[in-house]
Amino acid sequence: MLPVNRGRAPHRAGMDFTDAKRKPSVLSKVVLALVLTVFCVYILKQSPGIAGTNMFSVHEPGVTHVLVTGGAGFIGSHAALRLLKDNYRVTIVDNLSRGNMAAVKILQGLFPEPGRLQFIYGDLGDTKVVNKIFSENAFDAVMHFAAVAYVGESTLEPLRYYHNITANTLTIMEAMAAHRVKTLIYSSTCATYGEPEKMPITEVTPQVPINPYGKAKKMAEDIILDFSKNSDMAVMVLRYFNVIGSDPEGRLGEAPRPELREHGRISGACFDAARGIIPGLKVRGTDYPTQDGTCIRDYIDVTDLVDAHVKALGKAEPGKVGIYNVGTGRGRSVKEFVEACKKATGVEIKVEYLTRRPGDYAEVYSDPSKINRELNWTAKYTDLQESLSIAWRWQKSHRNGYGTS
Repeated sequence: MLPVNRGRAPHRAGMDFTDAKRKPSVLSKVVLALVLTVFCVYILKQSPGIAGTNMFSVHEPGVTHVLVTGGAGFIGSHAALRLLKDNYRVTIVDNLSRGNMAAVKILQGLFPEPGRLQFIYGDLGDTKVVNKIFSENAFDAVMHFAAVAYVGESTLEPLRYYHNITANTLTIMEAMAAHRVKTLIYSSTCATYGEPEKMPITEVTPQVPINPYGKAKKMAEDIILDFSKNSDMAVMVLRYFNVIGSDPEGRLGEAPRPELREHGRISGACFDAARGIIPGLKVRGTDYPTQDGTCIRDYIDVTDLVDAHVKALGKAEPGKVGIYNVGTGRGRSVKEFVEACKKATGVEIKVEYLTRRPGDYAEVYSDPSKINRELNWTAKYTDLQESLSIAWRWQKSHRNGYGTS
């Protein structure tokens, strides 16, 4: 009996003829799919904002990404606002020990677009945290505001000031060097000059600070300047005078923590007295060698101050260091300031005169001619009463700081 499958080719394992055609086809499809997958992954990595890619982690042509340390604080938040208005990309780093998260939320509400603003909670005293921040973000420049900044407090807690200002600046500089961030705008102070024998203060006035705040800032400056000698980093050091005012459009203001009011700025104390939060204003020192016996200071509006920072950022050049005083060039006594505050608030503030505060100096005001000449910057808000009136409007509508009014 003949086999049923007579005449057919013997069956071998598999289907040789069909597979011979199919294998190359399947293999080519697999290779093509792998190539397309790799290509898509590459495109996604190179395209900020696509498929959830972190826009802050890549350098984008035409976009300058600025790290603002202390950006939840009074000056730092105003600087962040100005940078955002000028279309910079901004990362704020703050540990909120002095800053206010509500100010950051206001900025986030004003600029909600992806890739405009991010907030990172972080302590600049922690080297690992700082390096992580720099490794995960593509910064083009740093504006370093973060610092404790009360003269009186610095005399009571000097070690805190040296750690917070000097040591933290060293950490920032090390991170910038390691991650090749080439531009630094450093927030310094006229307190580095101490009490000069000659007025007004120029950038070549000898720096002989007389309190830990000024000394810590000068040490930080020295670190920056020493490093810059063998670096192509672009550095701008801005030594500014007594800051007042607030955002003219009323979006941001000054809201120090209640426990810090004793050490705070005179403007905050004046407003607290006008609002009845404290019974009156305490003026420390009436026996200084000045016209009316009270200290003389150069009061710079915060709007002008941040304008100077943005102009400094625009003019920063690799391998060069710029040092500038930021002030109006005019000194006003504390008594003059109190009278202007009374007029701005419309309140007859009670004034109590006390002995001098440790670490204070009699007379300090700037010569701003260098910054006028080299950065084309001039203070515009020079009417003391007007600046205080703008700040007072914010204070009246924010009786609980950034909380409800």
